[in-house]
Amino acid sequence: MKFRLMWMIAVAVCLLFGYAVADEKATYFEILGPGRIDWCSGAFLTKGIGEPPAKKIVHNDHDRKKALNSSRTQALKNMVALVMATRINADSSVRDIASKNDHVMAKVESLINASKVVKQEYLSDGTVEIQIRMNMYGGFSQLILPKEIEQIEAIKTVSAGKPENTATDSVPAPEAVANHFTGLVVDAIGTQALPAMVPAIINENGKQVYGPAFVSREFAVQQGLCRYMTNTESALKNPIIGKNPLVVKGLRAEGTDRSTVVISNTDASRLLSKSENLAFLKQCRVIIVTD
Repeated sequence: MKFRLMWMIAVAVCLLFGYAVADEKATYFEILGPGRIDWCSGAFLTKGIGEPPAKKIVHNDHDRKKALNSSRTQALKNMVALVMATRINADSSVRDIASKNDHVMAKVESLINASKVVKQEYLSDGTVEIQIRMNMYGGFSQLILPKEIEQIEAIKTVSAGKPENTATDSVPAPEAVANHFTGLVVDAIGTQALPAMVPAIINENGKQVYGPAFVSREFAVQQGLCRYMTNTESALKNPIIGKNPLVVKGLRAEGTDRSTVVISNTDASRLLSKSENLAFLKQCRVIIVTD
């Protein structure tokens, strides 16, 4: 019995590790200048390399500290460049917003300076290489997301013969609603759609079917308006879109930054045909798969 239990635990760990690796491979990483953005988990990643003050075989603690400080300074400089180049929507980048507001710029710089070191490596020649990470969600999103993204009050549903419940949010967790969609996956492979913090999904007539007006700021700040991945099969395993997501095909990408994805009028009607679907849109349970 003990052996069987240990075997079952080992299998479970292997499966979980396998899914983690698969998800990492399917994550959309965008390289911008000196760093990259993880558009699936919402993170900015940059590196810095610092050399000791003098080339010699043996380096003391002072040399290592100077190399470490140099590598962090370079990583932070790269982080500034990466964050500023990040697309917010079709009309603006972080640089466009921050450069016009000293308060926002100061807050962004403070968040960048608080970036966490996720990897630190001392090489045999005294060189130090570090990688730092800054979260896109939370404080940064609250600061950068447009004010038009507001908090949406709880969506209520009305059953036949029953009064509307005005005391509590009657929308259950997506997995708990039978025969209703629990999330949205847009297969935009081949459209060359690019990620943005505030993307838009429109129908063939140009009407927006997902974007700032559909989401609640609480969820947009906590987890982003959507996640980007490079593989549809992996996207369907992501818990953010629940057990019964609506999968639609992206027809093309539009806009100067290609962050607007067009879907068919038929799929758009399926998405907005039931009020229950507005609940998962409000909660930003959306994944766009692109290459």
